[in-house]
Amino acid sequence: MPHPRSAPFLLALSLLAGGCTTPAPPAAPKPGWALAVHGGAGVMDRETMSAETEATYRAALQAALNRGTAVLDKGGSALDAVEAVVRGLEDDPLFNAGRGAVFTADGRNELDAAIMDGGTLKAGAVAGITGIRNPITLARAVMEQSPHVMMIGQGAERFGAEKSVEKADPSWFFTEKRWQSLKKTLTERGLPIPPRPPGVGPEPVPLAQGDGLPEDRKFGTVGVVARDRAGHVAAGTSTGGTTAKLWGRVGDSPIIGAGTYADDKSCAVSGTGTGEYFIRLGVAREVCNLVGYGGKSLQQAADAVIQKQLTALGGDGGVIAVAADGTLAWSFNTSGMYRAMAAEGQKPVVAIFKGEP
Repeated sequence: MPHPRSAPFLLALSLLAGGCTTPAPPAAPKPGWALAVHGGAGVMDRETMSAETEATYRAALQAALNRGTAVLDKGGSALDAVEAVVRGLEDDPLFNAGRGAVFTADGRNELDAAIMDGGTLKAGAVAGITGIRNPITLARAVMEQSPHVMMIGQGAERFGAEKSVEKADPSWFFTEKRWQSLKKTLTERGLPIPPRPPGVGPEPVPLAQGDGLPEDRKFGTVGVVARDRAGHVAAGTSTGGTTAKLWGRVGDSPIIGAGTYADDKSCAVSGTGTGEYFIRLGVAREVCNLVGYGGKSLQQAADAVIQKQLTALGGDGGVIAVAADGTLAWSFNTSGMYRAMAAEGQKPVVAIFKGEP
């Protein structure tokens, strides 16, 4: 006869009494890391994008995912992953951030960036800076090594020099494609064309051909959201702004709550699009509010803001987002958005056009 305290004996008593004991189900596994990346939204159609250009952008997005997952898979923080991915995108001339940034009407590259830690709600941002190779790193320095949230222009650059943030000559940021786009835009507006930047050499003959995409209908801002194994989320965004923008113009990317926001209690968001509309709507914070207080899922919240509020106002662009539980989402109201996502134990997704996963 089984011992009175043995499991078989207790089960037998339960069955005799007309009941049944069922072992408690194992606890659900804790969500692992999750990551999403965007490289800008706009008019991106299969019919106008060459196969070579498409393959180049897909490879760049996959490389961005690889940088982030390398950090997260080793137990790194969401904040570290965000900075690592954005730095790589800032160094890639394909995107309008850091190297490859568009030019202002004065023929300068003026850069904006922001980063936010969802666990502490600490944030750092810089705007209108030149000569800093990786604006996202300067934004993080503002967050971690100053009492401020945002610094701009020469003051931010001076702070970067004090903190040994890497500098770069103007020629580092130059790309011929962006320069020709500036000339075209200024000519259309009847504005004077500034002198070609020093150190970049003469214009090539013949000029390099573009990829067939209208430059003024693409938004090359880059951004990353991440959730680490500890359950913390973070967001980062970096941009060169808009082609031929007026002096002193600042878009949504460095504005906490507009283009960038992160809170462990709801989600992390990074946006890309016509910044003036994102600022007016407070797009990033609005998505988080709908998740945290509105009872909506992450996808529902992103769609409500982008497909309804932003569209109704006449703005265009998109967002990527990650919730505190590791759920990922994106939404955009343009024909395409350079985007990618990956989560621990899941197959990564890289997409460009509308209708892709």
